[in-house]
Amino acid sequence: MADTAFFSPEVFVFLRQLKRNNDREWFARNKARYQTSIVEPALSFIGGFAPQLEKLSPFFVADARPTRGSLFRIYRDTRFSHDKRPFKTHVGIHFSHARGKDAHAPVFYLHLEPDNCFVAAGIWHPDNRALTKVRTAIAHNAEQWAKVRKKLTLEGDRLLRPPRGFDPLTPSSKTSR
Repeated sequence: MADTAFFSPEVFVFLRQLKRNNDREWFARNKARYQTSIVEPALSFIGGFAPQLEKLSPFFVADARPTRGSLFRIYRDTRFSHDKRPFKTHVGIHFSHARGKDAHAPVFYLHLEPDNCFVAAGIWHPDNRALTKVRTAIAHNAEQWAKVRKKLTLEGDRLLRPPRGFDPLTPSSKTSR
C-alpha cells in the first residue's frame, strides 16, 4: 500500500457538521460533499487495502462496492430506537471473513469519528462452540498470546476466562488479565 492519504481532514469537518445538523434536509443539501469527502475516499481505501488484507489473511474480504460492501451505510436504523437521528456521525468500514455472512463472523473494523478513531478485530457474541475454540487456541499458545496481549487493550471479559478443563492459573490466564 503506497504512502497515500486516502482520507482528508474534510472527513472530520463533514462529520462534525453532520453531528450538529443531523436531519434529512441538511444531508440532502450536502449529499454531494458526502460522496466526495467520505464515500469515494473510503471505497478507494478499501480497494487499496485489499492486497494488504490478502497478505494478512486470504479469508478476509475487502469489498469496495458502494452498497453491501465493506463500507457501512450512513443511514441509521431508527425503527426500534428512541434516538431518531437519521444518520450515523462516523464512518465504519469492516473486513469480514469470507465464510461469515452474519454479524457473528470474525471481522476487522475501522472506525473514523472526530475525536474517536480506532481499529478493532474480533467476533461479536460468538456462540459457545466458537468461543471455546478461541479460548482453547489462546490457552494452547500462551506465550504467543502473552506477547500479543501486552500490545492490546481488550474490552469485555469473555477471553479472560480459560476454557473448561484448563487451569485458571496457567500463564495464559495470568497474562490476559
